[in-house]
Amino acid sequence: MKFECVTFDRNGRRQTERVEAASRAEATDMLGRKGLFVLEVNETSETQATAVGGKRGITLKGGSKTRCLAEFTRQLSILVGTGTPVVQAMAAVERQTKDETFRAVVADVRRRVEEGSTLADAMEKHPRVFDAVARSLVAAGESGGHLDDMLSRLAALMRQQEVMRGAIIGAMVYPTLLIVVAFSVLILMIAFVIPRFSGLFETLDAPLPPTTALLMSTSELLRAYWWGVIIVVAALAVAAVYWLASRRGRETLDTVAVRAPKLGKLIRSLATARIARLLGVLLESRVPLLESLILTRQAMTNSHYRALLVKIEEAVTRGEAMSDALAASDLVTPSFAEAVRNGEQGGRVSSVLLNLANCMDEDNAMVVKSVTSIIEPLILIGLGLVVGFVAVSMFLPLFDVTSVVQGGP
Repeated sequence: MKFECVTFDRNGRRQTERVEAASRAEATDMLGRKGLFVLEVNETSETQATAVGGKRGITLKGGSKTRCLAEFTRQLSILVGTGTPVVQAMAAVERQTKDETFRAVVADVRRRVEEGSTLADAMEKHPRVFDAVARSLVAAGESGGHLDDMLSRLAALMRQQEVMRGAIIGAMVYPTLLIVVAFSVLILMIAFVIPRFSGLFETLDAPLPPTTALLMSTSELLRAYWWGVIIVVAALAVAAVYWLASRRGRETLDTVAVRAPKLGKLIRSLATARIARLLGVLLESRVPLLESLILTRQAMTNSHYRALLVKIEEAVTRGEAMSDALAASDLVTPSFAEAVRNGEQGGRVSSVLLNLANCMDEDNAMVVKSVTSIIEPLILIGLGLVVGFVAVSMFLPLFDVTSVVQGGP
């Protein structure tokens, strides 16, 4: 079989090597004897292109993926820890997996393990389901003979990500519902309530206040050209999606996210905690530092933090301390960089990073709740102001007529 391998030499230069070997492990050993550090090993044969019967493209939604992986790794670690063979353990997990898509993935991985592949190699056939971090931890567990421990760590990592994701989504449900209600009330008032006043205002034969005239014109425009409004809104939505999908749009969004006045601090803290947890788990699992940094970078979505991890990789390749690159960046707090420096000096970087991640996750959960408690009354106040503005604008002409009548002869 032919393999295409992504490697690093002793000077830290990235290069691609093509070798022919009987297995991935043999290809890795061949390159290792040449003094190369192997990051990725990919098949280049025709069987790779047609692998999984088309299942290589299988993907799961973010929340479903994290939840399925957390449950899968947790159950598998328990079964393997009790001495159950991996194939039997996976068959048991497969039978009780409720998600049909993920069950098909588990079945294919189990079949490949039965045919002689390692669990990490079988998982590599589904890169959109099992990311590089998960595959690396499983490979480390298989090579070190402690797969159950690695699966347990991976399960804890996935469950923590699911907890944080659930906390953020749960905190934003009520504010989002309030915003939807606010826009719905505004549209209903403009489309159905305001037109009922038009005939009354015509009988008054008096000039309308500017706010009332603006609402009446807006109502007439929406009722006459509602189809045009829908087209414009849809076009803007599609354009926004395409722009955000582009590199420039993504970088702009990432910049706004980390530089926002109040929200940016929370986003930076969440990203830093994720880096600390991923890097801590990988280092604790005896994954080499440079490989751990690369895997952590691949798991990050914000371009600024990916660039920061690239700088850290370059510093480590030059023999410098990881904390020096952290201290030079404003994306992490000085206390975080100092804690990492102390961990490096004491030879306990992984435990320091995991402790930092635990503390930051607790603080972030509290901050999310605090931000939500502030946003909710602000949305209610905004909704009240909008409804009040519409109500006053509609009744203001009636008040003017009443005052004229009462002041007349």
